[in-house]
Amino acid sequence: MNAVDGSDHYNKTSDGKWHPQPPPSLLTIILDTNPHAWALLSSTLPLSVAIANLLVFINAHLAFNNSNKVAIIASHTQRAEFLYPIPSQGDLVQANGSTHNGAQHGLDGNEAPTADDANHYRPFRHIQTTLLSAISKLYKATTPESLTPTTSIAGALTLALTYINKQSIALSSTTSSKTNADPLVVPSDPNSVQPATLNPRILILSVSGDLAHQYIPIMNTIFACQRLTIPIDICKIAGDSVFLQQASDATHGTYIALTHPRGLLQYFMLGFLPDQSSRKYLVSPTAVGVDFRAACFCHRKVVDVGFVCSICLSIFCSPPEGAECLTCGTHLRLGEYGGKPAVLAKRKKKRKKGTDE
Repeated sequence: MNAVDGSDHYNKTSDGKWHPQPPPSLLTIILDTNPHAWALLSSTLPLSVAIANLLVFINAHLAFNNSNKVAIIASHTQRAEFLYPIPSQGDLVQANGSTHNGAQHGLDGNEAPTADDANHYRPFRHIQTTLLSAISKLYKATTPESLTPTTSIAGALTLALTYINKQSIALSSTTSSKTNADPLVVPSDPNSVQPATLNPRILILSVSGDLAHQYIPIMNTIFACQRLTIPIDICKIAGDSVFLQQASDATHGTYIALTHPRGLLQYFMLGFLPDQSSRKYLVSPTAVGVDFRAACFCHRKVVDVGFVCSICLSIFCSPPEGAECLTCGTHLRLGEYGGKPAVLAKRKKKRKKGTDE
């Protein structure tokens, strides 16, 4: 637990310059909470055991640096919502008397503060109670009519990118205002210190199957993460999804398909705990034989061979009606596709005279 007193610390390296501590790491976890999928895993990996292992992993992430942050988003059957932090109304007062925004720090203004426990670190205790309470409310609000085999991964990825962007802006504004307000928080050589930046990454715990009907929004979020250099790590507990493999490969993340679900904590600690800067010095597990197939825009089915519009790059499993693209309306030139091949008549052999028939 570095910087316990709350002040800014700097390290002096061999070159005689002062350098700040490593940038804070934001771990955004997308938890697949599909009740149908977890019911099938109840005999090997119950949801309660998975959440317990996840809490240990979150505590380890926060213990590396006191400025590290975490966000947990539920990817439910028909929606995606935050499990931690929970948006609150108004500001709350910390134990030391300073005010802070509840939505930013994950405190719910409608709930009473968590009771102190001498054997439990208070931030760890708060995350545990908030997460368990949010999951309980989520499942109580789920009706049998809303249960589907798939989950809303695309919506959860969109929420994750929005939260990462918000935290990045908040960190940059806080750093600039602190430097301008109090020159004593920086070393004697301000030019040697770089502004603080956020080190974000996304971890998806998936238990659902194919997500072909969400192909377009998932690919859009993958391209956004690729442009922002945000790795997407995939922990595939059950099922198989082509697009999650592509997301991990395109963003240089880690893809691990569990062979023994009971060892979930070991996979967390060894495969997903190092952040983006630490992985430069480690050999991370990668997916072997990534499936780069796409889903057609007409029936949302994964296809091996299809037809691609040259204008909007839409994919179709068969030529659309009227040879017009369903996305942009461009007339597709199919050439002689669908025409019957020319068949030559078989030449009859001439029979020689005097031969028996």
